[in-house]
Amino acid sequence: MCGIAGIFHTRGTAPVDPARIEAMCDAIVHRGPDGQGVWTAPGIGLGFRRLAIIDLAGSPQPMASADGRAMLVFNGEIYNFRELRAELANTGAKFRTDGDGEVILAAWQRWGVDCLSRLQGMFAFALYDLDKRTLLLARDRLGVKPLHMATLADGSVIFGSELKQLLTQPGLARKIDPLAVEDYLAWGFVPDHRAILTGVEKLAAGHYRLLRHDTPPAPSVAWWDVSFADRARGGEAELGEALLERLRDAVRSRMLADVPLGAFLSGGVDSSSVVALMAEASTDRVKTCSIGFDVAALDETAYASQVAEQYRTDHRARQVSVDDFDQIDRLVGIYDEPFADASALPTLRVCELAREQVTVALSGDGMDEAMAGYRRQVFHAHEERARGMLPASLRSGVFGALGRAWPKADWAPRPLRAKATFLNLALSGEEAYARSVSVTPPELRASLYTPDFLRARGEYRAEDPFIAMMRAAPARSGLDRAQYVDLKFQMPGDILTKVDRASMAVSLEAREPLLDHRLIEFAASLPEAMRVRGSTGKWLMKRVMQPYLPANVLFRPKMGFVTPIGAWFRGPLAGAAREIGQKGTLAETGWFDSKRIAAIADAHTAGRAEHGRLLWQLLMLDKALARLV
Repeated sequence: MCGIAGIFHTRGTAPVDPARIEAMCDAIVHRGPDGQGVWTAPGIGLGFRRLAIIDLAGSPQPMASADGRAMLVFNGEIYNFRELRAELANTGAKFRTDGDGEVILAAWQRWGVDCLSRLQGMFAFALYDLDKRTLLLARDRLGVKPLHMATLADGSVIFGSELKQLLTQPGLARKIDPLAVEDYLAWGFVPDHRAILTGVEKLAAGHYRLLRHDTPPAPSVAWWDVSFADRARGGEAELGEALLERLRDAVRSRMLADVPLGAFLSGGVDSSSVVALMAEASTDRVKTCSIGFDVAALDETAYASQVAEQYRTDHRARQVSVDDFDQIDRLVGIYDEPFADASALPTLRVCELAREQVTVALSGDGMDEAMAGYRRQVFHAHEERARGMLPASLRSGVFGALGRAWPKADWAPRPLRAKATFLNLALSGEEAYARSVSVTPPELRASLYTPDFLRARGEYRAEDPFIAMMRAAPARSGLDRAQYVDLKFQMPGDILTKVDRASMAVSLEAREPLLDHRLIEFAASLPEAMRVRGSTGKWLMKRVMQPYLPANVLFRPKMGFVTPIGAWFRGPLAGAAREIGQKGTLAETGWFDSKRIAAIADAHTAGRAEHGRLLWQLLMLDKALARLV
């Protein structure tokens, strides 16, 4: 796992100052503490920071092809590189290293951009072809590895693994994009179709871009997508066997490393499944780690310990205080853009624990999105059936009125908390799911904004791209569309961003076997009944893992990492809550109604309302903007 950097001139081939590339590399030493390399040629400069995982003594980057006609900087891992290497060698390709980077170079020279569909793994890379005077920028299918870009006034394109690298370049304008602020407040992160700074882009997951000298930058091109439109045939036994084999293959392929390797073990279904299949495939004890909390209601370590004991893993657990708010400024520096997923704190802690013993850790991310493991997806599936029974005009009138009249009762038993369900049923499936996923609804966001911001935002709503993606999804049902948007919108922008930055901050490579694209494609083809049965999501996966895991791990309610931000803002961060919007960068923008924010903070700190998540968003936004402008 590494970090890459580069500068490419689209107007001529003026020399690139190596010091500029070095500055970009110096900004991400954490991504690659094992070495650095810089290469320049007329109109192009490439930089690299290395975290050595495979072929430790070889595979330096920037890397030249065997014939010297192409150069590469590459962040990630190609898990089928040995098979590709053998295939390419049979066609005459020559290799000088034992790593995967050289295979990408040979694959490009053999197949051009079609090489991307042959790569199995996680990657973001820049490949310069000296003969064609062309730069290929590419990102893996699901967006595990990031790539940021910006075009400067002189026509040069700068790019790097993290935004902080682009900030080293004096030609980059530090102007906040108001539409990104709208997006952030809706979702808690800045999604991949936008960046917090105007003019900065993120190469989308499953996309590539070709750049040529003396040619205006071309738009990116999609080279992969996942389809929920087709249905696999077969019964439970047949499809379950096929799913289990894909799970096994995905885990085995990601256990290749020349450094110590382990796994995160939360005690949930997905991480426990990964550990079980690692133990099955390994003759050595699997190294596992988990983080617990000093509040019993938030602690899952008992389940993790149960799985660790069953598979006799070399397990390490550490309890941390939920009062970890002293890490806030560190988090802001790690993520660059405002990022309000509070589970980033425990994610950072478990990465630190893993790095004490291993350099590579397998995670359990992916199956909730691919097989409907989130409660909101299960609810959405049931709501969609109800929508299909009643005309939209009736739903809007009846359920809209019920939703408005029904009291909000978060404290009540779940069957009595029907307000959100009634309001959702009054909307289209796409509108309702956008509300289920968002963290701050549009009417609350609008109440925070000043007239100046509303003019800058115009008619744009953060939900618009989300809803458009759902409606255009290659899918058959509302559940399909919900899962599609979770994989394509939520996964790269939130989950994978969280894990990449937290793991790389401590020089740890995180691998996601459950995001193997062949597994994802198969899961997307499963009939709905194999994904959701009654109130149970991930149904078929839980069935096939029954011989491996105890029932109380497989079928207990999903928890996930929880951070008690609401309590923080009534306790040690109460003063910070009252200051949000009153002073600091957020106040200086003139975009937010300080009196409205003060009223929200007062209601929360006094215990009259629960606004902890919104206050966390605003605090992280304020601190991020202070670093950026």
